[in-house]
Formats: sequence, C-alpha cells, structure tokens
Amino acid sequence: MLESPRIAIVGPGAIGLFYGALLAKAGASVNLLARSDLSVLRSRGIVVQRGGATHTVTAPTVVAQASPAEIGPVDLVIVTLKTTANDRFEELIPPLLGPDTAILTLQNGLGADEHLARLFGASRVLGGLAFIACTRVAPGEVQCLHPGTITLGEFGRPAGERARAIAGWFERAGIPTTVTDRLAEARWQKLVWNVPFNGLSIACGGLSTDRIVADPVLSAEVRALMDEVAAAARALGHTVTEEFIRSQIDITPSLGAYRPSSLIDWQAGREVEIEAIWGEPLRQARAAGAPTPRLALLHALLRTLCNQRRRDSCPPTKP
Repeated sequence: MLESPRIAIVGPGAIGLFYGALLAKAGASVNLLARSDLSVLRSRGIVVQRGGATHTVTAPTVVAQASPAEIGPVDLVIVTLKTTANDRFEELIPPLLGPDTAILTLQNGLGADEHLARLFGASRVLGGLAFIACTRVAPGEVQCLHPGTITLGEFGRPAGERARAIAGWFERAGIPTTVTDRLAEARWQKLVWNVPFNGLSIACGGLSTDRIVADPVLSAEVRALMDEVAAAARALGHTVTEEFIRSQIDITPSLGAYRPSSLIDWQAGREVEIEAIWGEPLRQARAAGAPTPRLALLHALLRTLCNQRRRDSCPPTKP
C-alpha cells in the first residue's frame, strides 16, 4: 500500500471530519464526499476543536466534492455514513473503486460489513471500530472530547499486510490503532458501550452520559445491559472480559456531558440507527440462545418512540 494514499470519506460527519483532518495533516490526499457541508468545506476546510485548541485543514490536502464521480477511484474508501443510509452504497461507492481499492467501514453496530461484501466483494472489505467521543458542532466543524483508538480488521479472514498498512496510516495521523484477526468480536465489544448509553440517552428523555452515570438506577441498568451484551457475545463465541466491561464504565465519567451519536440524531430529527445497534444484535443473540430481555425491551422502546415521531411528523390526511 502507498505511503501517501488517496482516500475518500463517504459520510463526513463528526468521525469522518475528525479522521479526515488528521489523515490529511499526516500526508494523505483526503477527498470528502459531502452534501450539506459542501460549500463550507470548500471555502474553509475542516475545523477541529481538541484539547482547548482549534486548527483548520484546507485544500489541497482536503478536498470536498459533491459526487463520487468528481472524486474518482481512490486507494481507500472510508465509510462513516449512518447505517440508516446504507441503501445508498450502490450509488455512492462504485465510482470510487479501482482494481485494488479497499473499503473500510467505521459504522456503528452490526451488518455493514456483510452488506458491503455482498455488493462489492468480501476481498475489498475491512471493518473498524472507532472508540472516540466527538461531535459535529457546526458545518465542517468537529469537537473531539476523547480521541480514543481504532480497532480494525479484515472481513471474514485474519488481518494481512493491507490491514496493517492502513493501520499504519492512522498511526501516522496520531490515532492509536490496533489490528485484530477477530473483527466480529471487536464489533460486539463496542456494542457493550453503545447499546446502553446510546439507547438510554434517548429512552430516558435526552440524557447526556454524565446524568446517566450519576443516577443509581440508570447506572445499574447500564451495567445490566452491558452484561447482557457480553453474554450474547460469548454465546456467539466471542471474548468480552470483565476487565473490558469495567473499562467501558470507568471511562464514561471523563467524557463529561457527552451526548452519544444516537441522541444527537434523535434530537436533530434524523433517523436513529435502531437496527444496526439494537435490532441486529438482538436477532443474533436470540439465534444463539442468549436471553436478552433488557435489550429486547430497549429495542422495542426505541422503535416505538421513532415510529411515533414519524406518525406525528406526517401531515394529517384530509377527510
């Protein structure tokens, strides 16, 4: 793989903007496939707030384009779309592919790896987990509270030289990156945090993580949901240790009044990634025979809330 890769980021929200800025500063040629932020990104570039400092990354290291055809084939496609937009894969990704282009999805939940593999071939697909706390605070502008780490691996096979080369690109950008031979296991490990905190933040009326951990009842529910997710993962043959669960609990207070990405989507009136984060894990847990009553209830509550809001937003039918 190249030392100075040409990268396309599909879905430059908070994570896409943050990683795009860092990869560009490290020497990559970064192309953002943008819609609502297009004019701002073209005129000002990416603005990153981190650790009390603000820096901006502009063209020519970062270029925003309106269509994948304007970008053309690249070395690496990084997918940071919300999974609710995965039906656009066939429209957005083919113009970005050359013979050796790799596709790395950093999306939440389960199912995206398989979807991309069905469409474009399993040999192109890698998956990654971004353990990060960042928020898009304005068009083209991201605030990073906790830069965290990335874990990435090849879909359906052990990691090879390509995965290690891509990890090296992130490492040079200052992002600690681990390569795993067990991508599916890593996805379940991230669900240990995402399932309770993303879900309860919405189900409890819009609570940030600091308010959840400060409430004894909600904190206990977080732990119970984490234990259910871990038990389901183990039933599927994955390893989730008590030490890992404890680390996910312990790191959360340091995030302060953090709003998980699902809460941000909910409060902005956007679709929530219900099936990727709660629905598909629930289905896989049931198939493995793992009891998950709390996950089932949370999934049902979130579906009810989202369905009710859709009904409320529809104009009344004329008699």
